[in-house]
Amino acid sequence: MRIAALFVLFFLAGCSSHSGDEDKSASRDSERPNILLITVDDMGFSDLGSFGGEILTPNLDALAYAGIRFSNFHAANTCSPTRSMLFTGVDSHRAGLGNMLEELAPNQKGQPGYEGHINDRVVTLPTLMRDGGYRTYMTGKWHLGSGEGKGPAYRGFERSFSLNSGGASHYADMRPSYAPSPEIKADYAEDGVKLKALPADFEYSTQYYVDQMIKYLADHGDSKDPFFAFLSFTAPHWPLQAPDDAVARHKGRYDDGYDALAQARLQRSKELGLVQSNAQLSSRSPKEKPWDKLNELEQRSEIRAMEIYAAMVDEVDRHTGRLFDFLDSAGLSENTIVVFMSDNGAEGHDLDETWPMEAFPAIRKTIDESFDFSYESMGRPGSYVLYGPNWANAASPAFRLHKAFPTEGGTRVAAFIYDPRVAEKTSTIVDDFVHVIDVTPTILSYAGIEHPGETYRDRPIEPMTGQSFADKLNDEVSVSEVPRVVSAELFGKRAVRSGPWKLVHMPEPYGVNDWQLFNVETDLAESSDLAAEFPEKVKELLAHWEEYAIENNVIIPDWVSGY
Repeated sequence: MRIAALFVLFFLAGCSSHSGDEDKSASRDSERPNILLITVDDMGFSDLGSFGGEILTPNLDALAYAGIRFSNFHAANTCSPTRSMLFTGVDSHRAGLGNMLEELAPNQKGQPGYEGHINDRVVTLPTLMRDGGYRTYMTGKWHLGSGEGKGPAYRGFERSFSLNSGGASHYADMRPSYAPSPEIKADYAEDGVKLKALPADFEYSTQYYVDQMIKYLADHGDSKDPFFAFLSFTAPHWPLQAPDDAVARHKGRYDDGYDALAQARLQRSKELGLVQSNAQLSSRSPKEKPWDKLNELEQRSEIRAMEIYAAMVDEVDRHTGRLFDFLDSAGLSENTIVVFMSDNGAEGHDLDETWPMEAFPAIRKTIDESFDFSYESMGRPGSYVLYGPNWANAASPAFRLHKAFPTEGGTRVAAFIYDPRVAEKTSTIVDDFVHVIDVTPTILSYAGIEHPGETYRDRPIEPMTGQSFADKLNDEVSVSEVPRVVSAELFGKRAVRSGPWKLVHMPEPYGVNDWQLFNVETDLAESSDLAAEFPEKVKELLAHWEEYAIENNVIIPDWVSGY
């Protein structure tokens, strides 16, 4: 792997904005950068080596170290709400994913902002990139709508191979992660056409998504138009599956258990400067128990689950390296910005809970009766493995809880951005709060494309509320005396963030069915509730929440109690 030759060093240099009629292509400019946006699904904050992990990820680490890593980058606490904001710069409650399609409550169905797919009141990033003279390509997970007018082929991507649902087997059997019947196949499409079977060369999801992206970019060839490419891995989303040889590379690495791993990763994250030196291990989930309290068979299964998970992250890095090699050989690497992020925190649910299936008996019955849960089959086709709250805690040891929660473990994710065009800045970490909603305005600024505002092709649209973070990366802005306030809600769980302060509302046993206040600058693990000590701060942040809820039509699901 010629990483040094592939991408030199990183510094995000601002591009001049480009204005013009949104119905016409912007002037073609070969000097504008290509953009490669890479997402992984359910990856823990410290899984990459460059973020504190022991998994071998040399290809991604080379870019992360030479680029800018974000230590305080936040997504939504599950995938499709994150993706709706990633591609619009608009809050998920306005973009159509106020709740996941799979989880819509009766009182949310039919309400604006709760369509369960990207609605027509927003314009997507790939649409604007295409209109602005970029060629647009996508492979992998979409999860923002399926069928006529909803899939990636209708939302700005010229070429696309997509898994339109939330998850599936990583092999060619097309088994969904969750479905009410074993006869249902995973929802794959190519260029908007639904697939009845996967191609013969689809051996493993990570492999095929990269193969297909390489094909698209090879067809791009000598085009003078820049490209916007979205590589959206389903890995390491459950069911955890990986080729035997990949799993074998990690055999024995996790024999000491998740408690030892959490300690090692926390220390390494501190050494790298990605968490504060005063950070402590977060408290256990109510479903966790110490490693030494497990019996031998339990430990054996836990170890194998983590070996499979590590292999999935390893495979993401290995196959992404093949894409980097292609870009290098095609002469595209020197003008390609790479943006990398996870779509939410580590997945910490397990087969006893199987979120979100506990609310859907037919789905749970299908899973129980049609998958192989034996130790010998773990990670192979037909198996069904999650690694649970214990390894999820070790994946983000300084942060509380995991995916589906608005705590740091659910929303703070590994992310970096890399641009090879300026060769003087190395190994930089940005500690400022950055949100997934900021990605669209940032990419548009580097592409030299203006957002149309409140009207696109004679229809009203939501204006972006995200903020470009280019100025932060250029070290040209001082920290504002007025901290940014960001609110969020999903599944009735709520949070408000302002500077170091964070107000959180969660049900028992994870919360107290009331608002709790934390200072994440001094208490990153959100362990000490300061609500009683600082009632005026609670009042201040609560006022922000109430304003946000009204402006964004937040509807708390009617199945939530204690709110």
